[in-house]
Amino acid sequence: MTTIDLDARLDPRELRNALGRFATGIAVVMAKDEEGPMGVTVNSFSSVSLDPPLVLFCMARSLNSLARLEKATAYSVNILHGTQKEISNRFARAGADKFTDTPCIDGSLGEPCLASAHATFECVPYAHYDGGDHVIFVGRVVHMRTEGEEDPLLYYRGSYRLLATLIQEG
Repeated sequence: MTTIDLDARLDPRELRNALGRFATGIAVVMAKDEEGPMGVTVNSFSSVSLDPPLVLFCMARSLNSLARLEKATAYSVNILHGTQKEISNRFARAGADKFTDTPCIDGSLGEPCLASAHATFECVPYAHYDGGDHVIFVGRVVHMRTEGEEDPLLYYRGSYRLLATLIQEG
């Protein structure tokens, strides 16, 4: 029987490079509290359950607005389409004025939502979990909408990408 040394450290750069080989969509999570609106770009978004309708995303513990997001009573997860690279970059920067020149609407729970996202999921908190240097947020979807037929904005191997070819089944 082989034993595994769980304390052995993987090279962080090699791990990041290997994980970067998994193409992900890009989303912006938005919420609002007494201090005002907040938002951050994420690429760790996934469906969890259809019944109840649950989604998840992860946030780094180093995120300035993490404590505010953990207390949020509602948030939106806005999937970006291929023409929204600038929005992704804006919400990925710490301390920037992210909401100036960002077209937003109020969600059904009062949280900000992108006005023209590929898809928007309005959520109430369902659970938070320890995820090492991240916090895993699970939200219950209470409202959603989709818009347009554009291709999604993707992230792969450290760069933004777009879909290139549709592979036909058969």
